[in-house]
Amino acid sequence: MANILKSLCVAAVLALGASPQLQAAVIVSSKLSSESAMIGHMIRLLLNADGIATIDRMTLGATPVVRKALLSGEIDIYVEYTGNAGFFFNVASDPAWKDLQQGYQLGSRLDYAANHIVWLTPANASNSWALAVRRDVARANNLKTMSDFGRWVAGGGKVVLACSAEFANAGTLRSLEKTYGFTMRSAQLIVLAGGETSATIGAAAARTNGTNTAMVYGTDGGIDAANLQVMEDDRHDQPIYAPVPIIRESVLAANPQIAQLVKPLMQSFTRETLQRLNERVQIDGESAQSVAEDYLRTRGLLK
Repeated sequence: MANILKSLCVAAVLALGASPQLQAAVIVSSKLSSESAMIGHMIRLLLNADGIATIDRMTLGATPVVRKALLSGEIDIYVEYTGNAGFFFNVASDPAWKDLQQGYQLGSRLDYAANHIVWLTPANASNSWALAVRRDVARANNLKTMSDFGRWVAGGGKVVLACSAEFANAGTLRSLEKTYGFTMRSAQLIVLAGGETSATIGAAAARTNGTNTAMVYGTDGGIDAANLQVMEDDRHDQPIYAPVPIIRESVLAANPQIAQLVKPLMQSFTRETLQRLNERVQIDGESAQSVAEDYLRTRGLLK
């Protein structure tokens, strides 16, 4: 009997050794913004549908918090923005950040070399600072690009811009003025306390004190709802902040299919697509998770 029991124990140990190890769940996280959370939920849902277990750590915190969590292994994947790598690695002045592909390549190389963080496919969209003009004003003056806007203002166009003190005084507006050959007088600026883009967009929509132009982020959800048109940064004055999922190398090595699962999702995004999705969350009040699931099903990425 003792020999039989011993044989059974040995067989059990061998069977356990031969069985595959249980794969650790992938911890999917995001920053606080609706866009970051929405794309994060899309990634999580795609992984789940492919049989990859996940843990939801959405809206973990601001950029420094989420970044630290990734580097320490507390989370595995989240959506970053390409231009932020300039600040992570103290090379914000590098002109590469003003081009999507160059910025992506530089950030990807730096992050992998320093931290073994892998950058997956970026979206062809940017959430950088921009100016958005009321559509009726843009149509009347044939304004589509910042070059058009610069000529209009320099030629005496009646512009009133709602913006934050940081935007007006910390270099962004001055940089745009220099690149596009115009100057805004103080009488043409409405500097709002706090400077949230929801407030600047609201001022332009309501024509507060004649406001017809707003400081925005390129993929803000309120832009279309407020009937504004973003001026294309045709001379590439501002850095590109394209959404890009970034993941710890060890997690990708354990789940190599993640790169291909995420690729068609990120390639489906444009600035206008993200504006409409953000509008559903920011303006219409839908949850980021419900918008994420609906988008995946509509695009045929989730059955």
